[in-house]
Amino acid sequence: MNSNKKLLKITFLGTGTSQGIPMIASNDPVCLSEDSKDKRLRSSILFSLDNKNYVIDCGPDFRQQMLREKVQLVNGVLFTHEHSDHTAGIDDLRPFCYKIGEMPIYLNKRTLESLEKRFEYIFSKENRYPGAPSVMPTIVNDDSFFIEDLKVIPIEVMHGKLPVTAYRIEDFAYLTDVKSITSIEKQKLMNLEVLVVNALRIDEHPTHFNLKEALDFVKEVNPKKAYFTHISHKLGFHKEISKILPKNVFLAYDGLKIEV
Repeated sequence: MNSNKKLLKITFLGTGTSQGIPMIASNDPVCLSEDSKDKRLRSSILFSLDNKNYVIDCGPDFRQQMLREKVQLVNGVLFTHEHSDHTAGIDDLRPFCYKIGEMPIYLNKRTLESLEKRFEYIFSKENRYPGAPSVMPTIVNDDSFFIEDLKVIPIEVMHGKLPVTAYRIEDFAYLTDVKSITSIEKQKLMNLEVLVVNALRIDEHPTHFNLKEALDFVKEVNPKKAYFTHISHKLGFHKEISKILPKNVFLAYDGLKIEV
């Protein structure tokens, strides 16, 4: 690793799947667990460099996550796709917009079109609701771009039939809701320090990696370390699953902080 390289600080804001853990109305033993690492908000991360903070995805637990981590400023949001567990917290960007003005958001065209329909009052140019957060969209395609001094490489993964944008930021990559990825996109993930990828449950799922698929993927891409996220209660207890993982693979948990 380059000794002059600035450390990218990563905080796992949430590591749960779309319904979180505990899931409403579930009496599953994992949902009843008193271990704090078995309690998971919807998946999102915050990455920080030089006192600038960016989040990947902004789900329905965003407000709670910001308060828990005492975040005073967000400088931009990268969205992976349009599903509610990754976007429904967009209105809670308001306090940060009060501080910085227009909030830069990065997202693919399909996700932007979905948000423009669902949150019309945010994106409307006419008769704007005065309390709405102000956002400044940048369409993400195949081209790399820079945030601060960080090179960001978009990577297309497939969530069933839905394209999802994953992001490589220098030697760190964040993938969520992955079921498949082409060999061309996979090449963008070589020589990573840290890979974060979803591992939904033990049994197979039509639109997400299960544990075996996630482990096979890690073995193929071969990062120095890997962390699993977007976890459902059907994966099992954090403590028990952690015992069976390879030495360089870990279950992420809400509030976990790492440096890359």
